Amino acid sequence: MASNPLEKFNIDKLNIFSNPLKMFFPKKMVGIDIGTAGIKVVELSRWGQGKTLENYAEIKSSSLYKEPFRGVEKGSYLLSNYFVSRAVRAVLDEAKIKTRAVIFSIPDFSTFCTSFELPPMNANELKDAVYYNASQYIPLPVSETTLDWQLIGGTPGDKQSGLKIFLVAIPNQVIQDYQKVAQLAGIDLYAVEAEALGLVRSLVRGNRNYVCLIDIGVQSTTINIIGKGSLKKSYSFNFAGSQLTYSIASALDLGHEQAEELKNKEGLTSSKEEISKTLYLLIDPLIIEVKKVLSDFYQQEGKEIDAIYLTGGTSNLPGLKEYFAEVLKIKVEIPNCFSELLYPPILGNTLEKIAPSFSVAMGVALGGLET
Repeated sequence: MASNPLEKFNIDKLNIFSNPLKMFFPKKMVGIDIGTAGIKVVELSRWGQGKTLENYAEIKSSSLYKEPFRGVEKGSYLLSNYFVSRAVRAVLDEAKIKTRAVIFSIPDFSTFCTSFELPPMNANELKDAVYYNASQYIPLPVSETTLDWQLIGGTPGDKQSGLKIFLVAIPNQVIQDYQKVAQLAGIDLYAVEAEALGLVRSLVRGNRNYVCLIDIGVQSTTINIIGKGSLKKSYSFNFAGSQLTYSIASALDLGHEQAEELKNKEGLTSSKEEISKTLYLLIDPLIIEVKKVLSDFYQQEGKEIDAIYLTGGTSNLPGLKEYFAEVLKIKVEIPNCFSELLYPPILGNTLEKIAPSFSVAMGVALGGLET
């Protein structure tokens, strides 16, 4: 990315091994994804070009507190800093993760992502132009946000080439919340990153095709368009995996845990009409949104999508992948974020099953190994 999201807060990138022999030790990094209902942690190491999965862990809010890790206050999502920091510390201790350098992912509902065009200009003019124009595209004053951006089209210095920018704006208050969580948890905040960028890194980087990456979370869903490895568009919707569980619980008069178990076990393939019909009614509006996003992208860019990638915990819903493929007439995959890492073969089946839930944590941890 063109700038470090933490530059304004004077958080320097860390030398994890500060002794003269650090070149002989692998670099380690921890990625942490704080979701509404759980926290996912991935610890990676790099030695040369090889990357190893050192550890992974998850803690659910229900196992510690009656309340979720994120609460809704006046229409916005806020971290419960004290409880989240205790949960982060607990999961790191339980997994015996000693690495102190961490990167937090910032959820889509706490960031603003957009793309816009600039006229031809030189590279040394680009940064100032991005910051000058950003105020037209984000809903908060630029002074209250930290901006991160990348060039996704055009060539600086080419007088015939307009430039296209992908911009991420993170409210300063959000970053301060994560700083407080890190301080209370006794860990070192290496960086923060929008989760959409982490997803691209863990699932799509190196893919030269055009991909629609759909992240179905507990609280919201993000539809991302990636072209030739770069994030082109990012849209956030209110569709949430938790809605499916609540609807099943209501339709069958079940408790939350029973409804969650039925959802994960039977999903769209359920022989119980109350379950399958309920789920289809909720998923169809999401598919309509996906169709609209793909249509808009084709009209704007003239590009067809080659594949749809599903991720997030709900992507494993039985029958969901097949239903998307049937309705959208596009190849649908559920990629494995662990696939290119070194890890004990005995973990293969487990990691493939849980991979969609760990894609974000994996992506931000990978970003820390590349700097």
